Amino acid sequence: MAFVPAALVAAGIAVLSLIEQPTVTPPIPVNDKFAHGLMYAVLAVALLIPLFRLPVKRYKSILLTVFATTAYGLLMEALQRFCTLTRSGSMADLLADLVGALVGVAIVLIWRICTK
Repeated sequence: MAFVPAALVAAGIAVLSLIEQPTVTPPIPVNDKFAHGLMYAVLAVALLIPLFRLPVKRYKSILLTVFATTAYGLLMEALQRFCTLTRSGSMADLLADLVGALVGVAIVLIWRICTK
């Protein structure tokens, strides 16, 4: 049950990443890299909080979170590239996913320090 929020966030990211983009409407006026970073920061927070409750060293939980969220970003970029007609994978998007994951980890660490 503890990982349900992370699974829901991951499912939301998959939907948003893989829906076909209509070609007749203008692009959404949101910075794409900011959106990627925000989504993966939320995913990292949703994953790291329950991992911290497990009897695992904190640094391993952090590394697992960064690795898992970035690997998921790589998967989404590959699926966009090879399985959609109107989307394309991007290394810049993957970098934004990684930065978002690191920001999410930092948020959890700062939150834990401030609430002790």
